[in-house]
Amino acid sequence: ISEADVVIALSNSGETAELSDLISYTRRFDINLIGITGQIDSTLAEQADICLCLPKIQEAGPHGAPTTSTTLMITLGDSIAVALLKRRNFSADDYRVFHPGGKLGQSLFKVEELMHKHGEVPTTGPNTPMSDTIIIMTNKTFGIVGVVDNDGLLIGIVTDGDLRRHMAPNFINLKAREVMTRSPKSVSPDMLAAEALRLMNEWKVTCLFVIQDGKPVGILRMHDILRAGVV
Repeated sequence: ISEADVVIALSNSGETAELSDLISYTRRFDINLIGITGQIDSTLAEQADICLCLPKIQEAGPHGAPTTSTTLMITLGDSIAVALLKRRNFSADDYRVFHPGGKLGQSLFKVEELMHKHGEVPTTGPNTPMSDTIIIMTNKTFGIVGVVDNDGLLIGIVTDGDLRRHMAPNFINLKAREVMTRSPKSVSPDMLAAEALRLMNEWKVTCLFVIQDGKPVGILRMHDILRAGVV
């Protein structure tokens, strides 16, 4: 603890034995001390640079055991924390960095952290015969292939459903552009995975291409999101 830090000390009585050394340390090294106490005339209140004094309310527990006072301190502490979050513009990204574990941390996963990328992304050209397109779809195991133009932009997708809808004697000789679904649904790399899952449910799909500047940079499955514990 240094001069750049702030110590927040909580004590209803403001006179507990363990406070003595803490108060002395902050005074000796000019460390700012904020005291939260229920006794305005206590040592903590007198020594603190800033004192937040709780109202005098009778304890709910028997024999004066701390109950009401601890609830007040929790409420005040949460209020201070929320105020600081807003003051510092603490974002979901910041929370994800400093609190990666737990259910809340998992809910802040981004699509780019869960998506399959690079060589795993199944793509083909618009003039690729369906015989080759099916091989790509089978090898990549996603049940979907992205169709990209000469500039690498995603112009459509071929799914298992497209195969069934276009099944005909000459199907194997068709081109990918003749079978593909145009203007496919997609998500961005910086989208929260929880939002991507919501869209999957809304669009009734289990797999989405991840697009950046119109180009496929990844592919995300519903299974990837669920396995990460996002929900």
